[in-house]
Amino acid sequence: MPTPPLAGGLAGPAALRPLIDTVLTALHDGAALRGGPLPAGGPDTVTPRTRTATHPLIPDHGTGPHHALRSLVTALAAGAADPAHPHCAAHLHTPPLALAAAADLAASALNPSMDSWDQAPAASALEADLTTALAAEIYPHTPSPDAVITTGGTEANQLALLLARERHGPVQTICGTNAHHSITRAAWLLGLPEPVAVPAPTGTLDLAALDEVLTELHRPLLVVATAGTTDTGAIDSLDAIADLCATHGAELHIDAAYGGPLLFSPAHRTLLHGLDRAHSVTLDLHKLGWQPASAGLLAVPERHHLAPLHHHAPYLNADDDTEAGLPDLLGRSLRTTRRPDALKIAVTLQALGRTGLADLIDRTLATAHHLADLVTKNPALDLYDRPTISTVLLRPTGADDHTVATVRRTLLQRGHAVLGRAHAEGRLWLKVTLLNPHTTPQDLQALLDLITDTTTDPLTGNTDLPAGTATDLLTHPPATPAATHPTATHPTATDSTATDSTATDPTATDPTATDSTAIHPTPRPTPHPTESDTPR
Repeated sequence: MPTPPLAGGLAGPAALRPLIDTVLTALHDGAALRGGPLPAGGPDTVTPRTRTATHPLIPDHGTGPHHALRSLVTALAAGAADPAHPHCAAHLHTPPLALAAAADLAASALNPSMDSWDQAPAASALEADLTTALAAEIYPHTPSPDAVITTGGTEANQLALLLARERHGPVQTICGTNAHHSITRAAWLLGLPEPVAVPAPTGTLDLAALDEVLTELHRPLLVVATAGTTDTGAIDSLDAIADLCATHGAELHIDAAYGGPLLFSPAHRTLLHGLDRAHSVTLDLHKLGWQPASAGLLAVPERHHLAPLHHHAPYLNADDDTEAGLPDLLGRSLRTTRRPDALKIAVTLQALGRTGLADLIDRTLATAHHLADLVTKNPALDLYDRPTISTVLLRPTGADDHTVATVRRTLLQRGHAVLGRAHAEGRLWLKVTLLNPHTTPQDLQALLDLITDTTTDPLTGNTDLPAGTATDLLTHPPATPAATHPTATHPTATDSTATDSTATDPTATDPTATDSTAIHPTPRPTPHPTESDTPR
């Protein structure tokens, strides 16, 4: 076998083009095999089918790049929970924008490592400008705000507690019972006292209880507020919490991993009033920012607040190199080798602009409110509350918690829908986390029909795959035609501004759309009579 080509350099793009075409075809074929938001059959079906299709993972003699890509990518796509499907709505698991995924390909091909300038000359400059710009969105009134890129909200929250510890010693963290689990975990990892949990009986941190706790405690204190909880999407009273912190001399960290991007929406940014009063803020753009994971951020109001992260390794940031003007990047993360995640974020922001991002956010939140309206009008369903961001909790009317849990698992087992679960008001609810701006009212109605139909008979239905369909096709995937350029042969490679025949063909641009050749691994429910077949 000849020496495999590299992705970079002048020859890299030519080597990548046919491989990308193979990947795009495999993604399309795998989605067609899956035929829905996730594969039917549950772990007992998906795991052996995937292993059969990908075995052996380490053969004695390689199968070649196209066969390996075709086999494994098809298997992964066929067995995926696809957040681009409107009925895949369990978690803060966003469908990434095509342009962001394309930018991520460039980042992988160039492979800059963000731990020293000589590995990432342009990428380090881009990251510095991006983090400064995003920090200024959060802290518009401070002279030198800054931020660091993280793997997500968990790492950002951990950094926030670390910085507070470095400022004040073993701080006592105070958070609501609605706070993300990463707060307690970060305190444990950092050797800090276990956080004091303040009640959040209505889904948001109780202000009177917080005032009482702050009055009783006399050590350095760090209050953690949440702007977008993972169960209901609720936002704490940020301004009032900041007032209490100021009164009692406590610092404030706001976990805005979910709700932070609302800053870009003129219609919804008032929900975050008081955000700029925090000593640190977590933001996560692989949630309500439509980025491929990972795309997290920790922002601080003044650049010098990040100084404790500085670290010295002579082979990466020698003193004489730094004095000579080479930027020192080690203090930008606790990680050493890390990807240039700033690229996909910067591409998205520049391509869409403020108005484009605001439109995505506003569409998504409007979709959540429409779903709440549909639930309210349906006597077979109960709504927990109007959505604050894009999370809607609902449950079958009169059902007990066991039935709610069974409905969720049945929909998963059949491959019909991916819904989350959340406890509120002492009951279990189905959680619909809407992050797909292409979701239609017809998609929402079809989802509610699935829930109500499954509730009446939650334990029936054939979840076995018909013999000779997906398993055989995954083991022997269709051959990928030779190609010299992905846009010449595969419609999914077209830009959103293209005006060719793919614009009128749903199956060319939407892997969830079906045509006469689509292969479904299990029968699907009859669509709602008003469901559209147009691309989503």
